[in-house]
Amino acid sequence: MSEFLGGTGCSCLESIFKALCAGESATDLMAEFEQGCESLSGDEIEALFHKLQQEGVPFNSNPDVAEFYHTVVTEKLSAHQILQYAPGHPVRVYLQENQLIRELFAKINRIDPQQDLDAFTALFEQIGTVEKHYVRKENQLFPCLEQHGWDSPSTNMWALHDEIRDKIRSLRHSLEAGELEVLLGKSEAMQQQMLHLIAVEEQRLLPNAMNLLEESEWVDMGVGDAEIGWMLDREYPRYGEVADEVEPETKAVPEEVVSEETDYVHPSKVSKRGKLHIDTSEMYHYDEGYLTPEQVNLMLKVLPLDITYVDEHDRVVFYNRGDDRLFPRSANIIGREVRFCHPPKSVDTVLRILEEFKKGTQDVADFRIHVKGRYVLIRYFAVRDEQKQYRGVIEMSQDITDITTMEGEQRLLDWD
Repeated sequence: MSEFLGGTGCSCLESIFKALCAGESATDLMAEFEQGCESLSGDEIEALFHKLQQEGVPFNSNPDVAEFYHTVVTEKLSAHQILQYAPGHPVRVYLQENQLIRELFAKINRIDPQQDLDAFTALFEQIGTVEKHYVRKENQLFPCLEQHGWDSPSTNMWALHDEIRDKIRSLRHSLEAGELEVLLGKSEAMQQQMLHLIAVEEQRLLPNAMNLLEESEWVDMGVGDAEIGWMLDREYPRYGEVADEVEPETKAVPEEVVSEETDYVHPSKVSKRGKLHIDTSEMYHYDEGYLTPEQVNLMLKVLPLDITYVDEHDRVVFYNRGDDRLFPRSANIIGREVRFCHPPKSVDTVLRILEEFKKGTQDVADFRIHVKGRYVLIRYFAVRDEQKQYRGVIEMSQDITDITTMEGEQRLLDWD
């Protein structure tokens, strides 16, 4: 990177950072930045940033340096990095969200929560939507990297996500408890960890991912990312739909030119899928995966629910054989009309549920009853196909006695 460090623009920017460390005002230095550093490229800024980091410039601990860097320098640097990727590309969106995080940090750092708690809280809640950024990485990007033999992000980086989540929860708890005196310290700790993670993303994770993953994997990921969503519920072009239309030389087209609304496509409808590392010859394909009949039966048996499926002709076609069923069932009910499977006093209610489900006026019916000293939730769900045609009803019964007594959180095993 040393070839980028010889220009007068770099010398000017280096002088600005050192002046900030010496206590000069960022406002006074802004004009100097605009005059002497405007021609700097993203590569030059990035190279200088790493050089100054090694020399100990306090980019995070000094508020003036941090604000100048995050609001002025990173805007130019991020724009340089972002425009290397086509609109909607998952990497481009990750970089755009990182820039959004930096902007939110710059805003929240100008607020004293003891003077304007509402503004501080509002910005903190916006920062908290970074959860979608992390969930996309954990469920979209990391699995693809694992298939290429790189699994350390799935453990090491996920652990960083959880540490940041802990800090966000701690800050939120202090907000709710009115512990105003600790908010700034907790906010600074949260920001430092998030900025560290951003650096790891931008310097290692995303460049390596670009080298490892094929274009088809990015296309599939772009579609799946839409199901999870983005920070602040923002919308981005669907890379799975625009990738074939965007020529390499048009990657720098402004965002607003390519941000037309497109129809959402569920991942189950995507024809291109990632490489499967399982033998599917004896499996059936479901919406989001493959299972053998044995696996389906085992899964249904272990669920803590009584499940009964009644088809569109009002006949019982399935029930699961759990070890602790709330209501006894036998194989003789298969093919039986559902109205004959309930006590006479319940039949009118059952028939009304079926009637309303068939008409499409209702989709769910809930009941709660006491059975043999247990508190039981019974739920009926209308089953409809993609054309919204009625295909039957599922009855699910669950013992919720212990659930209703739960309080607080349990994050550790209680086996001992």
